[in-house]
Amino acid sequence: MKISIVIPVYYNEDNLRLLYEDIRKKFIAVIDCDYEIVMVNDGSKDKSYDVMKELTALDSNIKIVSLSRNFGSHAAILCGLEKCTGDCAVIKAADLQEPTELILEMVESWKRGNNVVLAVRQGREEKFNQRLFANMYYWMVRKTALANMPKGGFDVYLLDRKVIRVLLALDERNSALTGQILWSGFKTEQIPYVRLAREIGTSKWTLRKKIRLVSDTLFSFSTFPITLVSIVGTISIVGAVIWGIIVFIFKLMGMIQVNGWTTLFIFNLFSFGVIMMTLGILGGYLWRTFDASRNRPTYIIENENQIVGKEEKERQSDEDNAEPHGPRI
Repeated sequence: MKISIVIPVYYNEDNLRLLYEDIRKKFIAVIDCDYEIVMVNDGSKDKSYDVMKELTALDSNIKIVSLSRNFGSHAAILCGLEKCTGDCAVIKAADLQEPTELILEMVESWKRGNNVVLAVRQGREEKFNQRLFANMYYWMVRKTALANMPKGGFDVYLLDRKVIRVLLALDERNSALTGQILWSGFKTEQIPYVRLAREIGTSKWTLRKKIRLVSDTLFSFSTFPITLVSIVGTISIVGAVIWGIIVFIFKLMGMIQVNGWTTLFIFNLFSFGVIMMTLGILGGYLWRTFDASRNRPTYIIENENQIVGKEEKERQSDEDNAEPHGPRI
């Protein structure tokens, strides 16, 4: 049995040495099976990749990959999943906010026959605005897209090899990997934990990236955007008809002496806003269709440093002879 730990890295130069020591003491030192650590540098401009190369000198079971630019954490995770060779893979963040002991619990759950094991946040030792956005996002996802999304959400999870093959075969653009995992429907167990406050470095999880995650989730797993347009359009039409009938009746009764320019202006402004919102939502769908049709790779590898053993060579040979699953580089 072999366990892979996949770690996406983005501006984590100060965390990586401590992260490896934590994994070595709390995971590597207590397991009785093979392991590997796959670190993927997601276009960091600091010294993260240099630190990653230093760690490979300490542990021959560490593989490192550097992407040509920042493709996003989901692309980096996919890259790590494609490079890993374990019977299962654990996705772990590099910011030291999730207890490493969770990996042992997830592996035990996997041994019991669960294909997916989610480390679900029951609480957060974080700022109020971070908790507020996270709670709103997961509530919205449960209501509009994925009803099986855990209330506290998840970033750390274990995937069986068969699940990894499915995710790599999906090859979706502009999507949420966590949503794909829930959508796939494999046997799943949840393990609760409390997310710790970040003590080293600052988060690169910007408002722009948060908005992008929301839109990717809604467009990929929900009909809510297009349903919203239909509802607003229907309300607008019904309101216009009712208002038109009322104005016509008042006109016949001689109750309207001066035409209502203000009312007409407000109604036209509202209609224009509805039209622009509709075009924006339809444009979102069209962009995602166009982006998928271009068939560009999800990520591009710039540098790769790994030791390939006999078992991995055999696996790579088998995969080379198999049907390709996606146009990645």
